[in-house]
Amino acid sequence: MTTSGSRVRTAPSEGPRAAYRDALASLYARRRFGLRPGVEVEQELLAELGEPQRRLPAIHVTGSKGKGSVATLAAAILSAHGLRTALFTSPHLASYRERARLDGHEIPPEEVVQGIARVEEAAARLRRSGRIDRDPTFFEVTTALAFDWFARQGAEAAVVEVGIGGRLDATNVLASRVGVVTTVELEHTEILGSTVEAIATEKAGILHRGMHGILGELPAPAAAAVARIADVQGVPLWTLGRELRVERTGLGPEGQTVSVQLPGSALAGLEVPLLGGFQVGNVGLAVAAAQRFLAAADRPVDVAAVRRGIAGVRIPGRMQRIAWDPELLYDVAHTPGSARAVARSVAEIAPLADPSASAIVFGCLAGKNVVGILDALAPIARTLVVVPVRSERALPLGELRAAAAGRFARIVVAPDARAGLSLARSATGKDGVTLVVGSDYLVGELLRDPDATDEPDLSDPGHGPPPVPASPAPGRNRR
Repeated sequence: MTTSGSRVRTAPSEGPRAAYRDALASLYARRRFGLRPGVEVEQELLAELGEPQRRLPAIHVTGSKGKGSVATLAAAILSAHGLRTALFTSPHLASYRERARLDGHEIPPEEVVQGIARVEEAAARLRRSGRIDRDPTFFEVTTALAFDWFARQGAEAAVVEVGIGGRLDATNVLASRVGVVTTVELEHTEILGSTVEAIATEKAGILHRGMHGILGELPAPAAAAVARIADVQGVPLWTLGRELRVERTGLGPEGQTVSVQLPGSALAGLEVPLLGGFQVGNVGLAVAAAQRFLAAADRPVDVAAVRRGIAGVRIPGRMQRIAWDPELLYDVAHTPGSARAVARSVAEIAPLADPSASAIVFGCLAGKNVVGILDALAPIARTLVVVPVRSERALPLGELRAAAAGRFARIVVAPDARAGLSLARSATGKDGVTLVVGSDYLVGELLRDPDATDEPDLSDPGHGPPPVPASPAPGRNRR
């Protein structure tokens, strides 16, 4: 392998798999640049690529939790309506290719190779001309690659999940018709601010004039902050529990039935093949977002298409059942709020489970509210197996064990995730549940084929960014 500038070139004899590995190696080297809030570099990259984001009418989704599920559900609904629909999510679990999908199909490896080369060559030209004064980050390159691929493939709709925050996220350059704020809680406080109001203000930065806003159930101060920004931008809001109402009308071993009421319409008995009570609200937000997107395009909602789209959704790592007898569930919850939702969902899925016969496999990144997460999980299991996650930002095992002290009757330390899962399964009785929870990295490691060599181990870039400026300026209209 040789390099020229920032582009990776692979000898033909190495084959397409080697080219894919080399391209990802080049991309993952950008983790050293960390996370850099701001849209200026992303705008220049996309301008050099022909402004693909301007050809992507979008639903833009942010929130402390639930945004990946809402984005996936909304994309499925639009695709079922016959629109060629792009979906951009992060981080990935098993493969980098999960981040960019068209009508449910992951970006092909050869498009990743070509896309990274296109973006890196664009970045090199921008550096030489002085239009950017730093190298693009991992996430900026990934965003540009995805938007460029979506536009070249003729996507008619895009559903885009924010990376972190919203106002200064690289994705905040879209021609969005709808903006969704799913939830707000204290997370990424070193980046977004130390209060729910500050975090909500950053997330509401995706709302721009000409859009319609969809709002989940937020703490009152956070909801007020979003409403203030929506008012300044002239963005009408539908709020879950007010204009938008949802109800679970059935619960089964493979999923649940949900009814959604919107202003002027109602959809009863939607069959949702997802476990977890927290998905009920996500379904409502996704249906509302898709409805407003279609209305902006002067397209009617096809109720049969909504049903068909939702019925086909599968979301790995969100209360994902891996095995029965005893139950084995994976979830990527990594905040106290999401951990509480998972604990409630486990109690619903396995109402007769005995906590003394249940075990949790847990690992997380530094900076997480590990005590709050473990407090939420403690009622459902007596055994905790702590494991390292494969990231330079992993919370050390000693700190994990110290945080768990006094909360679980038995605490076991395992050298890696697979060993931890084996120990937890051995400790789970026939009347118990095994839950793997705490990090996308942890779940991703277990979902990934251990023999696969084409994908890097780490699912997202490295160290923390500079702090977000304290006084946000109103976002300009990027339509």
